[in-house]
Amino acid sequence: MTETAKPRPGNLGPYSLKDRIALVTGGSSGIGAATALRLAEAGAIVWVGYNTGAARAESVVAGLPGQGHRAVATPMRDTAAIVAAAEAISAAHGKLDVLVNSAGTTKMIAHGDLDALDDATFDDILITNVRGPFATIRACRALLKASGDAVIVNISSLAGVTGQGSSIVYGASKAALDVMGMSLARVLGPEIRVVGISPAAVNTDFVKGRTLAAIERQSAGAPLQVLAEADDIALACISAIEGLRLTTGTTILVDGGRHL
Repeated sequence: MTETAKPRPGNLGPYSLKDRIALVTGGSSGIGAATALRLAEAGAIVWVGYNTGAARAESVVAGLPGQGHRAVATPMRDTAAIVAAAEAISAAHGKLDVLVNSAGTTKMIAHGDLDALDDATFDDILITNVRGPFATIRACRALLKASGDAVIVNISSLAGVTGQGSSIVYGASKAALDVMGMSLARVLGPEIRVVGISPAAVNTDFVKGRTLAAIERQSAGAPLQVLAEADDIALACISAIEGLRLTTGTTILVDGGRHL
């Protein structure tokens, strides 16, 4: 007998963020902070995750519209702290509807300078950009399942496709994040969608030592010739959450066409 897929009520129409519970790691600055703001504006209750920027996270929380928002420590290198954050969300809400993995790190290292990419730097970037998001998803899995209709958004990078970017290991870490998202989408459905958002250079201070002029040059070389701001990527996250109801296991390029 052939099984027939039946639509669930949660999969019909746009995904409303009103009163949804959201966690944004790396939410104290850049793309994470912009995404936290967009989520709150859409009606979500947002937990702003941070590594060492507790004061910045509290400032982001203070600027969010609505009630119930909180800052929470989610250092990507500290699995115990990530588990504690999930337990705090569980105690407060009993579920999690949206997880945005925005936390990440990199270091500008010329690709040809192999000696400069030492083991400690290599390991730090992989742990933060790959193991950290996985540990967060693992810690939050039961809460996301309890939602019954949850979304994970992984902030990736065009570097994971082109092998370019700030360093060799950064591109490798984002390629790993994309493949991990594919694998997780298979095992976490049907209650959880997994979507990657992959920008090119964004006008933030994420890459230490990268100048605005360098970002502008990259943007000018793309077909759309638009300087991407953090809010542009936040809007892409919201679009994926609210509108792409049948999308999972996919990473979406938001790069102004720079990959062409």
